[in-house]
Amino acid sequence: MPAHVATSDSPPDPHDPLAHERAHLAASRAALRGMREDVQALDIRDVTANWVNAAVLQAQIDDRIKALADLSHTPLFFGRLDYLHAVGGDLAEGTDGERFYIGRRHVHDAVGDPMVIDWRAPVSQPYYQASRTSPQDVGLRRRFGYTGGELTAYEDEHLTDPAEAEQTSRLLQAEIERPRVGPMRDIVATIQPEQDEIVRSGLGGTVCVQGGPGTGKTAVGLHRVAYLLYAHRERLARTGTLVIGPNRSFLHYIEQVLPALGELEVKQATVDDLVRTGVEVRGEDEAATAVVKGDARMAEVLRRAIRSHVTAPVEPVVVVRGSRRWRVPAYEIQEMVDELLARDMRYGAAHEALPQRIAHAVLVRMEEAGEAPDDRVQNAVARNPAVKAAVKAIWPAVDPAKLVLRLLSDAEFLAAHAEGLLSEEERKRLLWAKPARSVKSAKWSAADAVLIDEANDLVARTHSLGHVVLDEAQDLSPMQYRAVGRRCSTGSATVLGDLAQGTTPWSTESWGEALFHLGKGDAVVEELTAGFRVPREVIAYASRLLPAISPGLAAVESVRESPGSLVVREVPGGAEGLGSDGLDAAVVAACEESLRHEGSIGLIAADARIPVLGAALAAAGHAYLSPGEETTAESRLTLVPASLAKGLEYDYVVLDEPAAVVDGEPDERTGLRRLYVALTRAVSGLTVLHAAPLPEALG
Repeated sequence: MPAHVATSDSPPDPHDPLAHERAHLAASRAALRGMREDVQALDIRDVTANWVNAAVLQAQIDDRIKALADLSHTPLFFGRLDYLHAVGGDLAEGTDGERFYIGRRHVHDAVGDPMVIDWRAPVSQPYYQASRTSPQDVGLRRRFGYTGGELTAYEDEHLTDPAEAEQTSRLLQAEIERPRVGPMRDIVATIQPEQDEIVRSGLGGTVCVQGGPGTGKTAVGLHRVAYLLYAHRERLARTGTLVIGPNRSFLHYIEQVLPALGELEVKQATVDDLVRTGVEVRGEDEAATAVVKGDARMAEVLRRAIRSHVTAPVEPVVVVRGSRRWRVPAYEIQEMVDELLARDMRYGAAHEALPQRIAHAVLVRMEEAGEAPDDRVQNAVARNPAVKAAVKAIWPAVDPAKLVLRLLSDAEFLAAHAEGLLSEEERKRLLWAKPARSVKSAKWSAADAVLIDEANDLVARTHSLGHVVLDEAQDLSPMQYRAVGRRCSTGSATVLGDLAQGTTPWSTESWGEALFHLGKGDAVVEELTAGFRVPREVIAYASRLLPAISPGLAAVESVRESPGSLVVREVPGGAEGLGSDGLDAAVVAACEESLRHEGSIGLIAADARIPVLGAALAAAGHAYLSPGEETTAESRLTLVPASLAKGLEYDYVVLDEPAAVVDGEPDERTGLRRLYVALTRAVSGLTVLHAAPLPEALG
């Protein structure tokens, strides 16, 4: 199918390809407006049976209108494929192949002919995968360059022309390096072949992506969600999708990626959001205590504690109906209890099943006596006071929060169910110094909420989603992995992370261990080692830390060489200068220098240094943002605590006092990992300022 070209009174110059492409862009935008106007004009008054159906249909229409919005800052298409032959194989021999414009969403004209093809469609895949060695029937691949939303350049690759030398795409490089303000943007125009393979992997399996800084693992995960929603929309519309990030700042940073791709229905949450149901988190654990609470052994402690509520029947159950008395002996009830325990049912499901088992035994006796009871009789017997009293004594209901409260307050109860699992020292760490009187008055910690979530699942099964994306997964504890795994127990997951960036005391040491706790031991582990974001000089400097923080992990090989992108500057005054006016002034000056460039600026510092640097910036007349606040052309400087830097990126980064970043963590390895994160947030330039000696691991 030939490309659609807009017509007007002044047709574009046939000898000017850029004019033709601009005309096609204008026509495509007009077609998208037409698609949106068609939806807005829909009249549903005569097609809905009642107000409920009308409300549901109107909500769907509203979502469709939002999805068809033309985002002025987002190019409608970014590439073009000219196939040598018809994709469907239906053109006559000797005729030209089809031409497709590749973009973020599908656009068709008034008669339904495509003007822009969704990047997720099978016909678009060669845009990412085709090469000179495997052209995939693509004769020409054209990339487009944009400035301020206007199409300003194009670049061609003739994949089947042996006379054309292979070279790095300048437009691709420029798109990667383009200064960024605002939230994270999509990478759909710059997806690389190895990334595309992960994005398009099937819904049925779980994929784990190990990727160092700048390899695009987060964006790959988000684009995988967009692809799965395209390929399996009906199924995922029923089962749901969820993106889990490390904190709210991170989620705010990434929240515009999926809407830019036309996907509006994906929920976002942190692990804390998932498990904080019913209790208020007001407390905080010491690191050693949190490690024990996050250990997978706690799942067995909880299982034992819940099952301890089941007791042996001591007397028969006698059900009176009319003039008859029906007796179920204790040994028979014990057999029912043993069978339910052996089936390892959820505690709550077994609690509901036991009265039905007892009632069924009564019905058997009724039938043997010549009666003909039906299901209504069985349900009535199950609700009989004698049966209810017996079940309450044998298999009582359990409140998960109260159970955890007792474990953390009652030394004898904890010891009884942690025997052979936790040491005496570990049990002491778990016990509260001052036990709470009630669930509401308790100062629950984040780790406690995860324990309650586990107990909730032991009582009643957690609802499972169709697909879950878990980002910065290396920082989760085994119990947190279990909490996430419950949310996709019947679905699949995309797990994203970097073992070298694990900055919690309980961070995982291997993906095999993490995936086991997640319940996805058969997941495929992919590794991204080609860096596209962090300049080569910067990532090489940060990679000096790898032998100390994650031995054996491959360093990222950046494809971007940027001389002068790294500056390491010692501020006179030595260690005594830490926090002094001299260092603060040097940091402010470095920020001012960075602000002379285009793009966003991140000032990253140890958490303890943030108030001091904030005051120094204010005194110098510089307004600054906090992580999670959106940068704009007028406000480009963000003051970032090192603890919140993970996952964020800035065009230029000023890093204050590396030694203070390391010292701000409970141990040296965690501190060096935190420093590794801070060193790798820059896209164009990094300035490191220090008064104290640099950590020895930096060489």
